[in-house]
Amino acid sequence: MKTVRIAAKQNEIVIVAERRKPRFARVWQVPSPSKRDAPRTSALLQTACNNDVRLIQSYFAVKPRFSFADIASRPSGLLIWQPGILGYNRKVAPHPVSAQRAVRVIHRNVFHNDSLTPIEKVRLSPGQAGIICGWGIFTTMRISRGEAFAYERHWRRLEKDASIIRLPMPYSAAKVRLHLHEVIRANKVESGAARVYLINNNVGFWQSDEARPETDLIIYTASLPEYREPIKLDLREHGRHAGSPLAGVKSTSWLPNVWAVAEAQKAGFDEVVLLNERGEVAECTAANIFIVKNGKVYTPPLNSGCLEGVTRGILFEIAPEAGVPVIEQLLKPDDLYGADEVFISSTNRNLIGVGEIAGNKIANAPGKFTRQLDELFDAHVADYVTRRQATASR
Repeated sequence: MKTVRIAAKQNEIVIVAERRKPRFARVWQVPSPSKRDAPRTSALLQTACNNDVRLIQSYFAVKPRFSFADIASRPSGLLIWQPGILGYNRKVAPHPVSAQRAVRVIHRNVFHNDSLTPIEKVRLSPGQAGIICGWGIFTTMRISRGEAFAYERHWRRLEKDASIIRLPMPYSAAKVRLHLHEVIRANKVESGAARVYLINNNVGFWQSDEARPETDLIIYTASLPEYREPIKLDLREHGRHAGSPLAGVKSTSWLPNVWAVAEAQKAGFDEVVLLNERGEVAECTAANIFIVKNGKVYTPPLNSGCLEGVTRGILFEIAPEAGVPVIEQLLKPDDLYGADEVFISSTNRNLIGVGEIAGNKIANAPGKFTRQLDELFDAHVADYVTRRQATASR
């Protein structure tokens, strides 16, 4: 079933293209520019809308029934044009106009320690040594229908990582979940992502003498980013150190990851496969990696230095129920190049097929198993959210 729905909602035009679930969605907030800026704004908006039409037509083989005139005729009090994101807004080619303008920013309301605060009033101090030196942990969660998906799994990983780095944990899972949903409600997030940070304030020499909690709690939300599919991966040696006592800890010392992916993107790739000191495949900078060979799915074991991803863990449980075994196995780059399929997984991406690794083409991207497991995972997310909301309504 392929459909494209165009709906007016207050001062917005909502464009949703879907198969059995939303795969492309965008909210256009229509501008009321000044007379001087009107021609330029109108041209930008028309180009963006036309690009959306071509994008939907190409990906879904259907033509949306809307035109620039439909968009431009909508009344609005907004002074600037902002494309927004609705639903799963992923697996689409980068948008030529909105990619430049739709900078992914966190939402306005942030929870910091004991209160929900507008972001401009949040104060982080140079005397918080954990912020300066990266002594902290975090997790990124999917928000679906206003619910934090797989919260329990994320919290267990936070507790495990806190124990490894000896981070004081004065917060309970229930309390943080309560604060997380305060942020979700305040920012009116139906579909998006949330981050929870825990920062050690009492480490190192460069501390201030101001009053502060032992551990800072920071929670905020953002829209889901867009990703194209299939993606291209670079390859980087010594990207992970499997022998490190901190291997697999999701710490705020994130420079090696953001630097590696920035270098890969400068070279025309989307992400990068990180090898450990033994030349084994570990993971990508923000995703676990899997291969499909002869009907079986393989992924590196945790002793490769990879993160124990939440999506990865769920796949181990739900894939065998669909007759697809998932096996931990040491992988080398040649295993990736010779695979029937390759895909990556993460909170913000579910599963995305890989079409090229370091110049080596992968024939099936996304392949049959990638699509099957992606749909299975989406069904799992929907079931989790439905059960959580049913419990909350009792």
